[in-house]
Amino acid sequence: MTTTFRQRIEHGFESFGALIYRNHWKALLIMLLIAAALISQMHYLTMDTSTEGFLHEEDPILLDYNAFREQFGRDEMVILSIDGSEVFSTPFLQRLQSLHMELRDNTPYLDDITSLVNARNTRGAVGELIVEDLLETIPKTAEEMDELKARALANPVYRNMLLSEDGTITTIVLRTDAYSSVGIEEDVMGGFDDIDATTEEPDEEEIEPRPFLTDAENSELIAAVNEVIARHQGSDFRIQIAGSPVVGDALKRSMQNNMKRFMGLALLTVSLALFLLFRRLSGVILPLLTVALSIVSTLGIMGMLGIPFKLPTQILPSFLLAVGVGASVHLLTIFFRKLQQLHDETDGSTESSNHKESAIVYALGHSGLAIAMTSITTAAGLASFAGAEVAPISDLGMIAASGVMLSLLYTLVLLPTLLSIMPIKAKQSGSASSSRLFMDRLLVRIANFSTQRANLVLVVCAVVLAVGLAGAVQVNFSHKPFEWFEKEHPIRMATDFVDSRMKGASSVEVIVDTGKENGLYEPKIMQALDRLGPKVEAIDHGELFVGKSLSVADILKESNKALNENRAEFYAIPNDRQLIAQELLLFENSGSDDLEDFVDSQFSKARFTARMPWVDGVLYEDFIDELELTFREELGSEVKVWSTGMATLLGRTMGATIFSMAQSYVIAAVVITFMMILLIGDIKIGLVSMIPNLTPIILTLGIMGWVGMPLDVFTMLIGSIAIGLAVDDTIHFMHNYRRYHHETGDVDRAVEETLLGTGRAMLVTTVVLSLGFFLYMFADLSNLFNFGLLTGFTIIMALLADFFLAPALMAVLHRKHMIDDDSDY
Repeated sequence: MTTTFRQRIEHGFESFGALIYRNHWKALLIMLLIAAALISQMHYLTMDTSTEGFLHEEDPILLDYNAFREQFGRDEMVILSIDGSEVFSTPFLQRLQSLHMELRDNTPYLDDITSLVNARNTRGAVGELIVEDLLETIPKTAEEMDELKARALANPVYRNMLLSEDGTITTIVLRTDAYSSVGIEEDVMGGFDDIDATTEEPDEEEIEPRPFLTDAENSELIAAVNEVIARHQGSDFRIQIAGSPVVGDALKRSMQNNMKRFMGLALLTVSLALFLLFRRLSGVILPLLTVALSIVSTLGIMGMLGIPFKLPTQILPSFLLAVGVGASVHLLTIFFRKLQQLHDETDGSTESSNHKESAIVYALGHSGLAIAMTSITTAAGLASFAGAEVAPISDLGMIAASGVMLSLLYTLVLLPTLLSIMPIKAKQSGSASSSRLFMDRLLVRIANFSTQRANLVLVVCAVVLAVGLAGAVQVNFSHKPFEWFEKEHPIRMATDFVDSRMKGASSVEVIVDTGKENGLYEPKIMQALDRLGPKVEAIDHGELFVGKSLSVADILKESNKALNENRAEFYAIPNDRQLIAQELLLFENSGSDDLEDFVDSQFSKARFTARMPWVDGVLYEDFIDELELTFREELGSEVKVWSTGMATLLGRTMGATIFSMAQSYVIAAVVITFMMILLIGDIKIGLVSMIPNLTPIILTLGIMGWVGMPLDVFTMLIGSIAIGLAVDDTIHFMHNYRRYHHETGDVDRAVEETLLGTGRAMLVTTVVLSLGFFLYMFADLSNLFNFGLLTGFTIIMALLADFFLAPALMAVLHRKHMIDDDSDY
């Protein structure tokens, strides 16, 4: 980058500043129209906390899961565990029956409800197969109650599904609709419009797939269930609610409340800090207005593109706050400094409007290029996330990059426009210099220390980085959302309770495809499914195990026993294909629809459900690999086998998340390095500048490793904020350092002038943003606590790296003539 080229760009920014000042009302109108157009799309924004939301729509794993839901319904269950008194007593069963009926009648989007009240009771009578509810009537005598208890405890299907092994806990299991009701009413009423029209078969391409149950509908369902629970809760009838829909809803509500509350507190803290540092109202209003418009405009883009808010993308407002405040403060710092200088030089004799125009022109000429460079580099780094296998990370890369460029637009156009319009004046002579005195002295001392003791600074940094790297290699990956809640949180306690007493609040689904109609009638297939029950329950990965397995084999064994005088020895799979077909047909004709939950209509595919505890998501993948291997070994190569369901999605997505994030950060580092070299205009300095860029990330990972803090889908994304801030600060430092070094030829003087100019803005943004993020440490979710602590720490480390490490590197390299002078800058 030659001197002429750089100066042309800076002169271009100066001319742009003059153009904005002279046409400020036109500029304001244009910016307001852009903002209004984007903000108007915000009402399309939705929220998605589901596990399947981590996958792209065309991902084979998600396509398998969607096909499963279309065939068998939703696998996620709401589980109500009930204890407190003797389960098999008249008062308890009466209350259970009342609760069951009220849930059945008052829960929206409910597909099925199962408890001891309507548990499948299969028996034979005079050669007839009878499938009835367990509690057709509540026993009236002690003998009848004892007989009911013995029958229930002896039924292997009930065990760890509807009854604990010791019979002291029972459950109600609610399965929600797979599909959303959105649009159904319109479709139903719309049919009357065309009642006389000629009936035509629609093309398959014209048939739009029905949307699955939405987050909002899931929340409505959980709210209705909780209302019913509240009416039945008692000391002798304790009800706890668990299951992935419950955790997802609680997580969404808690994160929404926390993010709103702490985003508000962060803005309040930022406002206070900006006022203390600028000592003027415009220094508070203008940065916050610019940031606010950047955030809501970016959310408008998400709504316009139909990209929902997901767990990882919830850092977006915080990220844009960090980047937007930084850019605004850099521009305002130079503007106010120049405005005060012009006022002091003329003793206020010249018109303040002339001073303001000159200050705007100077500020854009001085910092416009650096601000543009930081935004372009940050956006390019984030855009590298767009190719990630995990959907929200890909979305974050695309949307965050768009948000950064919007922030650049508002900073370079709207901010100077508002400065032109607002009645901003310089302070009285002397007041500004006294308020800056302490900060100036501090910055000069830092500059002198970092250049004069450069070798010491580099040695200390090397030691700290070594310690950080040693800690970073100890970082463990984790994803266990319900552990984000406090230990005393009802959802976490309920999940732990169901996991420990009922052997599992989660499940994995295995699909067995024979590839031919009525293939499930083959005795060897059914017998293999039967053998797989105990084999699967024998798989033990420590805290991850199968507590309950269910398949069509259970229904067949029940039917075979019932049709053979209810004799226990006939609780087995028949050896005759024709007999299997007949018994399953009899079960279908009994009035029960339970068979639909486990086989398709062609009897070619079977569903095998394995209930298990809800454990860390990173543990599922190895477990599922062993599970699938067990099935293939038992069923042979002629039968296709694959797993799906929530546990499978969680296991597969965690592996994809870890790989995608690692890949994305490597790509981002390469892209940013290339951009730094291109924008700074020197290969060596561009490469060296990556050291202070990467230092904050390494130190943050080191802290996480040493204190045992896990790296999950939330903390993984802190690096994107670190990249944004570290790159911004480094570019501002390097850009101004090279300018002053070219002017003075002196390293010490160049560093001092750089820190006195742009260093003030860097210090301001660090103080403001670190305080804002540290507020998240008061959240009631541990992931937000970690997010606030680590982000605040990362911001401080980014500043220290650019205040001490970057100047020391420049000093050593210049003095040893390892880099060229800035004659071509």
